[in-house]
Amino acid sequence: MTQSAPKKVVLAYSGGLDTSIILKWLQTEYGAEVVTFTADLGQGEELAPAREKALKLGIKEENIFIDDLREEFVRDYVFPMFRANALYEGQYLLGTSIARPLIAKRQIEIARMVGADAVCHGATGKGNDQVRFELGYYALEPDIRVIAPWREWEFKSREHLLDFAEKHQIPIAKDKRGEAPFSVDANLLHSSSEGKVLEDPAVEAPEFVHQRTLSPEDAPDVATVITIGFEKGDAVSINGEAMSPATLLTALNQYGHDNGIGRLDLVENRFVGMKSRGVYETPGGTILLAAHRGIESITLDGGAMHLKDELAVKYAHLIYNGFWFSPEREMLQAAIDHSQLKVSGTVRVKLYKGNATVIGRESQNSLYDQELVTFEDGAVAYDQKDAAGFIKLNALRLRVLGRRDARDRS
Repeated sequence: MTQSAPKKVVLAYSGGLDTSIILKWLQTEYGAEVVTFTADLGQGEELAPAREKALKLGIKEENIFIDDLREEFVRDYVFPMFRANALYEGQYLLGTSIARPLIAKRQIEIARMVGADAVCHGATGKGNDQVRFELGYYALEPDIRVIAPWREWEFKSREHLLDFAEKHQIPIAKDKRGEAPFSVDANLLHSSSEGKVLEDPAVEAPEFVHQRTLSPEDAPDVATVITIGFEKGDAVSINGEAMSPATLLTALNQYGHDNGIGRLDLVENRFVGMKSRGVYETPGGTILLAAHRGIESITLDGGAMHLKDELAVKYAHLIYNGFWFSPEREMLQAAIDHSQLKVSGTVRVKLYKGNATVIGRESQNSLYDQELVTFEDGAVAYDQKDAAGFIKLNALRLRVLGRRDARDRS
């Protein structure tokens, strides 16, 4: 049975060419009333033009939502993820992945507010974002209708899109007439660049691709040392100055930018099955990860830390694949958050030419006992002779195996 056309659609709208074309396409294809939602996640762009462009395209003022979500983004999404030390495929700090559930959540909230019967995103049919957005939508509003134009419309090339834009008097920036050299997605945590000049993984990324960092070669020849304060696993201050989550990450981004920290050239495995090459810059996040692991090193029990490292791999995959709102992610989050109850203190980090190196950590909850580890006399809690029995017990199964193998060889 053919679905009836949606009456009102909430569109995730950046104000760029693609989502402007989608806006007009929704109007012409479905005859739907369109509500635009633009999220300020700290992407560093002026968002007022998005409102002006939406108005020019016939959107009513009351149907234009531009929301500053920076604090919520860092507090409720970035920081919980960093408590886990989550890295996808051992390297990627998940800057794009972690933004999608918040956008989906707010989009559904707006749909409820305005009585919309559909939501729409501009992700392509080849990428991960379509999965992340739609898993978020369905988790929060199981029966919502989802419109994904890149999987539905008949446009076969960028020229077709540009022709549509001209036909409907959608403004086209002059540099859009040719093929863009690469595409960029950005938020307060990172920027990612993909496509075009980056598609050949054998070719080094041109310097102009980098959006958020100085080249390490151009960074200062003198190191910068900062102190980051933590409470229950979250960074709360820099150099003794208390800061809100978004303000703190903004400050770390500047430190990372100035010292060439946070660049990553990665070929990753997308959830949809293909490999892709991207250039990521996560300046503040790279510093934060190093500092967080530094404070954990003295406040987390060894067994808890090693288990947490195992859980972090699963946690990272859940975020990358779009399962932020899944029960298993929430279960893992509960365990991770419990592990952070004593992760408080300060960490000194040296920033120098692309490196963020922990050089000191202090905490009232420290489990580090200098008397236990010293090579000097005086340790009373540890008798080195006890190690002999410990080793023999751990070697027992190896000795049994060794004896059997020796019999087999004889």
